[in-house]
Formats: sequence, structure tokens, C-alpha cells
Amino acid sequence: MELRTVSAWSARLDALPRLSLVTDPTPLAFAPHLSATLGGPKLWFKRDDLLPVASGSNKVRSLDLIVADALRQGADTLVTGAGPLSNHVRASAGVAALAGLRCVAVYWGMEPVRVEGNHWLTRLLGAEMRFTHDGDRASADRGIEAAAAEILAHGRKPYSVPRGGACALGALAHVLAVRETLDQCRCLGIKPRVVLMAVGGAGTLAGWLLGTALFGAGWRLEAVTVSRPAPEALTRAQKLAAEAAAMINCAPRLRNVEIIVHDGFLGDGYGIPTPEGQGAINATARAEGVFLDPTYTGKAMAGYRKLRSEGQYADADAVLFLHTGGAPSLFTAAVEAMP
Repeated sequence: MELRTVSAWSARLDALPRLSLVTDPTPLAFAPHLSATLGGPKLWFKRDDLLPVASGSNKVRSLDLIVADALRQGADTLVTGAGPLSNHVRASAGVAALAGLRCVAVYWGMEPVRVEGNHWLTRLLGAEMRFTHDGDRASADRGIEAAAAEILAHGRKPYSVPRGGACALGALAHVLAVRETLDQCRCLGIKPRVVLMAVGGAGTLAGWLLGTALFGAGWRLEAVTVSRPAPEALTRAQKLAAEAAAMINCAPRLRNVEIIVHDGFLGDGYGIPTPEGQGAINATARAEGVFLDPTYTGKAMAGYRKLRSEGQYADADAVLFLHTGGAPSLFTAAVEAMP
């Protein structure tokens, strides 16, 4: 996995305005006990859950660029949305507070009776919360648009961030994460055959797809979908990756990257814990002292455990698991009710 020669697109990538929230590489940590328990490849964690600001998560990477762009445009209010337990909304509220911006969070559905997990932290961070009273997740998108229009009509300057932060600029932050990870792999002398992650809005997967193509990484990308059917998740990732590539004026061969999106681990729906996910969370915590979450990484680890038990990854000496954060979602009634 040799890094390619610095080129014009690389210079444009480095020139993107940022808040510099990500000043040091997040740890690339070997998981010896979990590797031994599962058998097969050596399992490594990329610990983006340890990113600074408002309980971390890899959403901080995206917001590093997104909020810098908001400030460059003179915005005074960040408007975004998702579900009440969203990592992205919580991180957005935290970065907005750090940057001196107001934050408006638009949630789909009705206001829950119990304020918990990320919802509680978002309120603690001072975000203004609005609910669409519509169970359709896309109602948050319409709510973001309406809130931004209202704020603008009142003479303020809103900056809208798509649900989950899934946008081309946010994806470019994960291209930088690929470069960071390749540098770490080279220093540690490891060559992961597979990089595994959860995929929801597809912004992270898009960035890793583009970064893998640009830097010539020799790994296969695999994702466990936690939100939508696998073909749709893959299409969204490819579209976002192409849009991100256009922002830095490059045309990588995305189709040359090995990429697989796995269905079958969503359970009853997005954000709803599964017994398999909870089992993966328990096993990881007890083996490595690492907390996964029930919405993203728990289901992704459940996918890895099942696929590994079926004999997959026989071609891999090492697998890198992208830990995107989300531990506040453990402190919810839904998780408490799991066996």
C-alpha cells in the first residue's frame, strides 16, 4: 500500500479550510483477545470514537471541514437533523458550540417521552430542537430546509448540513482519514486485506471509497448496512464519492476498488437494537474494554462475527474495523431492555 506521488488534487485536498479539530491520528489498535476468540485474521480497530469534541465519533472529521466552510460563508446558525439518538446531531451541536454558532436540530417523528443518550447530550449542548411529527425519516430533510428558510427570513445566516452529514465535503474528511490510516499501517508494518465499517447515510463509506482509489490502497472495503438496502447504500456511496472527487478536480477509477455492502444485519430497522448486535457489543467490551454502539458499530461487528463464522476472510491476515463511535446510544431504554 504505497502512497502515490503528491499531485494537484492532493494539494487541493490539503488546502480545504478546516477547524483543525483532528490534530493527531486516532489510534490504530490491535484487538488480541477478540482476534483469538473469533479466530482467523488479526483484528485491528481504527479508533475514531476517540476523536475530540462532544463525546467524539467520526462525525467530528466531517464537521471539521463542514463547519469551517460554514464560518467561511459567514453563517451564524448550523441547521441539521436526523433521529433523536443521532451521533451526527450530537456532534454537530458540540462543534457548533465550539465554533460560536447556534445549532438547530430537526428530528423526524414525535418528541420522545424520555430524553436519553445523544438526544440528552444534544440538549445539554444548547441546540434548539424541532420535531417533524412525521415518522418518515426523509421528513427531517424537509424540516432542515424549512428551518433554514425561516432563519434566513428572520435576518440570520443559516448553513444547512444534510441528514447524517452525508455530503461531498464531509466525505473528503474521510479521504484524509484513509491517508492517515495508510501512514499508520506503514509504520506498524501491517497490510489489512479488509476494511470493515457500518454504512448508513454513506458519507463515511464514500470517503473511504474515494481515498482507497486515490491513494492506491490494497484493501477491500466491506460495509454492513444499518439503514437501507445494500444496493441503495452502495449507489449512494459511489455518487457521493464522485461528487467529492469533483470538488478536488480529480477522476479516480472508483470501479476498480473492491467493495461489498452486506445486508442481513439491520433487524427491525435503523436505530433499533438487535440481539446479535448486543451480543457483539458485549463480546467486544469484555474482550477489549471497547464500547461499540447499538445503531452502527454493534451491527457491523455482528456482521463480521457471522461472516467470519461462515468461513469468510480466509484470504485476510488482518482486518481493520472502523470504530465510528456512538457509545452514548448505549444509555437508552431500548438497550436496557435487551437481554
